[in-house]
Amino acid sequence: MSRSQFSYTRDQLATLARQVIDHAMKNGATAADTEISEGLGQNVSVRQHEIETIEYNKDKGAGVTVYVGQRRGHASTSDLSEAALRSTVEKALVIARYTAEDDAAGLPDADRLATQVPDLDLYHPWSLSVEEATERALACEAAALAVDTRLTNSEGASVSTHASHFIYANSLGFCNGYAGSRHGISVAVIGEAGGGMQRDFWYSSARNGNDLETPETVGRIAGERTLRRLNARKLDTRTCPVVFEAQIATGLIGNYVSAVSGGNLYRQSSFLLDSLGKPVFAPHIHIRETPFVRGGLGSAPFDSEGVACLERDVVKAGVVEGYFLSTYSARKLGMVSTGNAGGSHALMVSHGDLDLAGLLREMGTGLFVTELLGQGANMVTGDYSRGAAGYWVENGEIQYPVEEITIAGNLREMFKGIVAIGNDVERRGSKQVGSILIDHMTVAGN
Repeated sequence: MSRSQFSYTRDQLATLARQVIDHAMKNGATAADTEISEGLGQNVSVRQHEIETIEYNKDKGAGVTVYVGQRRGHASTSDLSEAALRSTVEKALVIARYTAEDDAAGLPDADRLATQVPDLDLYHPWSLSVEEATERALACEAAALAVDTRLTNSEGASVSTHASHFIYANSLGFCNGYAGSRHGISVAVIGEAGGGMQRDFWYSSARNGNDLETPETVGRIAGERTLRRLNARKLDTRTCPVVFEAQIATGLIGNYVSAVSGGNLYRQSSFLLDSLGKPVFAPHIHIRETPFVRGGLGSAPFDSEGVACLERDVVKAGVVEGYFLSTYSARKLGMVSTGNAGGSHALMVSHGDLDLAGLLREMGTGLFVTELLGQGANMVTGDYSRGAAGYWVENGEIQYPVEEITIAGNLREMFKGIVAIGNDVERRGSKQVGSILIDHMTVAGN
């Protein structure tokens, strides 16, 4: 996959975007913006040593938002011809004329728009043939199944590549965009023992295909994770400390981001209303938004409205230093955009010196959670209840795997009850955090 495989150049997308804005303004819009994008990818999956699917995707689209005073209309199309784009603008204008006025509607303030757009090294096309992808996927699955004879089945392995680029433009004169890529390899296998079955998986993800873990490494880790879950037991209901493995601890940070994001705040549907400047986490917790890390999976120079991203502390010494706001939600709250239209960017959560083994020793006796099931976080109350699986730990050592349990608590108490965060930082996404030790939660079982 290479840049030349895009059907449109960056300049061509920019020309189309300017034409959209011009047509909107000439036909009655008082303001307008558009995003025009194109993406392409390939996914090859195998199962039980045979190719299962070969998928290609190539898509393009344009979204147009127009304002007629304080009235907003939006329309989109997957056809980038001049006639289709003009028609999309006109449909957005019709919608705008029939919507109610909204004092918060409109483009960002001009002084919030990005004026510097650094190259963050986000685009690394991967020219991987189907044959090469198949070879890697087969090697990954074989490595997983080779870990132990009790690993008897596979849910498959896959190798994927994806690249895209876009231009965002508005009637304030902003017109910019960039290309990005994301590639991955994954596998899930099934083990059998004692009449029971277990599954687990592993994956690697990166903007640059050269930064992925080897297929053999991904497979071996998936096999070992599945193997250690065999012969799982149930637990009696109890209250105990809990360690969230790093890859699922990111979900706790995601719950926090949701609770202090503009949409939930202005709708009064968050348990962390009016939390700015107040302690929410344990005092040793710091979270920093770092959108300008070169090659980072969560990096971006500006948000989906063209507002410049900010490097900032969002939590410092446990205290909320900033919300995650778009232009609209900021206006609803009487604040200013934080450059988070479209969500948070790369979040770095502070950690201590303990590795995972050290964190389990710090816990002593309790539950080590490696899988969560269901969606059990209530943003209004903070109540948290999820199906879970993992391992029972005594004297800092894993004793046996456990399954069919539920963990419950309240996010407000859980955040303040963080005892320590490990240095086993999860780096495969936009929220980078180590395993999290929480002082106590309710574990429901037998």
